Amino acid sequence: MLESPKSSKTSALNAKDSAKKLKIKGETKAKGSAKGKRKQLGKKDEEDDMSMASIGHPEIFPLVFTEKTQEILNCRINEDITEEKPYKLLKKEDIIQDMKTRAAVSDFHPVKKIVLEYPGEELLIVLDTEFKYGQNFYLVATEEAKESFLNPPEAVEEEGETKEGTTEEYIYKPPVRKPWVSLGSEKEIEEESVNESLRKIKYMISRVRREFGSKVKFTDRNASSVKDGYIECTSYQDKNFSIKKLEKDVGAQVVPKVREMSTQTKWTYPRNAATQYFPREFSDEEKELCLSSEDLKEFIISVFLRVEIALQQNEIMNAFFDDWKALAEDESAFGGKSDAYLKEYQSFTDLHYLKHRTVSCVCWHPTIYGIIAVSVTERLSYEERITQSGKLLLQKSPILFWSFSDPIHPQLMLECPEEVYCFEFCPSDPNIIAGGCMNGQVVLWDISEYEEKLQNAKTGAGGSKNTAVNMPTFIQAQQSDKEPHFVRYCAVSSIEYGHKTVITDIHWLPDYFEVNRMGIAFENRTGVCVQLVTCSPDCSILFWDLRAPKTTVQNSTEKAKDEKAIEAPPDVPTTFKHLDLSWRPLIKANLSKSDTSGDYSPTKISLVEEHFHYKMQDKMQYQIKPETFGDENPYKQLKVPSAKPLKILENIATNFFVGTEDGEVIYSDWKMERESDSGRLISQKPANKYTIHDGIVHTIQRSPFFKDIILSVGGWNFAIWKEGVTSGPILQSCCSSKRYTVGHWSLSRAGVFFIGREDGNIDIWDLLEKTHEPSQTQNISISMITCIKPWIVSSKQHFLAISDDFGTLHILEISWTLSHPSSNERASVLHYFEREVKHLDYFEQRQEFRAKERKELELETQRKKTRVAGGQKSREQMEEQMNINYVDFLDEEKKILTGLGLLKATDRFA
Repeated sequence: MLESPKSSKTSALNAKDSAKKLKIKGETKAKGSAKGKRKQLGKKDEEDDMSMASIGHPEIFPLVFTEKTQEILNCRINEDITEEKPYKLLKKEDIIQDMKTRAAVSDFHPVKKIVLEYPGEELLIVLDTEFKYGQNFYLVATEEAKESFLNPPEAVEEEGETKEGTTEEYIYKPPVRKPWVSLGSEKEIEEESVNESLRKIKYMISRVRREFGSKVKFTDRNASSVKDGYIECTSYQDKNFSIKKLEKDVGAQVVPKVREMSTQTKWTYPRNAATQYFPREFSDEEKELCLSSEDLKEFIISVFLRVEIALQQNEIMNAFFDDWKALAEDESAFGGKSDAYLKEYQSFTDLHYLKHRTVSCVCWHPTIYGIIAVSVTERLSYEERITQSGKLLLQKSPILFWSFSDPIHPQLMLECPEEVYCFEFCPSDPNIIAGGCMNGQVVLWDISEYEEKLQNAKTGAGGSKNTAVNMPTFIQAQQSDKEPHFVRYCAVSSIEYGHKTVITDIHWLPDYFEVNRMGIAFENRTGVCVQLVTCSPDCSILFWDLRAPKTTVQNSTEKAKDEKAIEAPPDVPTTFKHLDLSWRPLIKANLSKSDTSGDYSPTKISLVEEHFHYKMQDKMQYQIKPETFGDENPYKQLKVPSAKPLKILENIATNFFVGTEDGEVIYSDWKMERESDSGRLISQKPANKYTIHDGIVHTIQRSPFFKDIILSVGGWNFAIWKEGVTSGPILQSCCSSKRYTVGHWSLSRAGVFFIGREDGNIDIWDLLEKTHEPSQTQNISISMITCIKPWIVSSKQHFLAISDDFGTLHILEISWTLSHPSSNERASVLHYFEREVKHLDYFEQRQEFRAKERKELELETQRKKTRVAGGQKSREQMEEQMNINYVDFLDEEKKILTGLGLLKATDRFA
């Protein structure tokens, strides 16, 4: 029977290694070289010599397959033929064609006659990994051998083999005693055993016989009075636990075998069962006897009053209410003070666009979850910026849109004419974005065409998978390319009429009012935000209107000519085409100093009527839903301001707070006044000026819970102001160890705000917990914190975006303790602010009183000095003073006697 090589456990060798081994074997018959092989091709008895008839297998012919032959016949070792499947059927026609093509070079030439006389259509070749027959392959030359190899017969059970399922009974045979025959194993055991080589030493300790049973008297002793009176037992590392034992060979025999056993709970077969029951009842006689018994009546009368009171209490109050938990909030449910931290959620950075740049502004998308935009600027000083001004013109710093679904690649990029220091989404339409540039220009973008891309980016990491069916066309086009879309700006303001330096702050006016050139508030009939406010250190605050001014209105013919002459590029939206390079401010307000002739340099501004991108509710906040305007964008249909008189809104406050470069906080009004001499419009003088901060003011922001509470951050401290209190801030922090760089109120808790520092730390302040120091300080980055923006996704998810000076944007998740207010927290914070206002008023009163008292003391001192300088009085002056004192004495004596009843009011007293 042919032996199958499937049981081979050795690795197969390739044909090249096999050929090398064959060359080494010198005893083979002319198989070491091709030359010797060709010399013996003509011999007739070659085929007989190649067969394995001598070992009982005449149907097997060993062959050597070179790599070329293996490739031609697709029988490559370890690829087409493996140890698991070491055979292959080759067509007879392919072998004959190989012999015709390659002639004597063919590896089948030694068995040419056998191949031609083979009766079947397919020949079987088998891989010989063990070289059992001397070569790497062998050929099966008969059909019977091929069938027996491919379909081996099943093994027949031996007669003596026990049948399946039967067990052989074991009969115990006790061991028979045999004499011990020493083979030297006891010497090995003695060598491995450990014996004591040293003799043990014995000690006997005893004491004097007379001291047995004697009385012992213990007394207290001062250990410090005697030198070395006590020894300190300091902890040390015990070396006994670090000693390593040497390995020792131990032999054992005649030990019980280890058996693995297992057990399992006995499984019981479940079966359906039913139980029917009925209550036991009293008989009619027993019921009547029980109801008429005197014991039952006495029991009902005794408990009637208590049951009635209990029922009344259940109706009045909740009997299951836990008064102990109501004394204070259950901190264990949501986490205590240890849970007041910021958890890292995600971070964004880009080595191409953010290298050597810093993040100047961060804004969350108002309506799309997980989309956040950042503006970047070069990390250069003023001198370095002047030196590298030519290089900066070629390297534009865009605004990047990041998505939670892809933290590596920006989803969108907004082109900027210059570096953008601040920007803000339009509250009416989030697709409209306004930004302030480094050169003082105001830029407008319209990203309406890319809103769907941002929506898809939001759900890119969600459950719906983008396929060729539901994937938008433009996303399919960019599926292979990860480069973000580059959006051109719609319009940019005029350079000569705008700010002269960098725009440091920008705000949208709400959609319910607008202002004219005098700064008076009118009703807004368009229903969308159409005006902006910007400030810059060039001592000016500018108001901008998105609508075309009246002076630029042209007739239809001239307008058509201009459109034909200047056509916008196809990738630039025409939403604000009428403003491009001709946009002028509506109002220019300057903050003039009252004591000197100069002006203040504003860096941040806070309006009373400020639009918030979030909506406040009782205990939770939700993102506002985007307003639907239909198919048409209202900003594409903006018209010239109507000439009809608009309704003046008297309840709109036109006051604002401003922070300056020198650390001053200014309170002023944007309404304009006409100068009496020239008639031109001028700004009003600031109402109040406070010098609190010793550095540039980075933040001035109103509380989202209280409209009249303002937070200002700058220099080494921060301050909280109350509008209407002119004496100063109601809360001022002490100087910090590091400079403050930015601050922001919490959107969910009225008494919490976040302060960023120059060392990369965040101070978390909770006014209900501490007012003299931050409740917690957490490290975020190794560089300066540049911007902080919180955002609320839902009642359970609050985010805090923090950017640093290295261009990295950190998204932190606010913990439950910092995001969910306690009961009546808003009222408690309001009461705290009112109490601080009263303390401030009391301080002013005491200050005025002390000033008045100090002035009186100074006058009295001056009077004494004058009296001493005048010398002694004359005799007439002394007599006159004595008469006055005597008359006063008589009047006082008369009052006393009259009060005692010794003298009547009608009596004359002399």
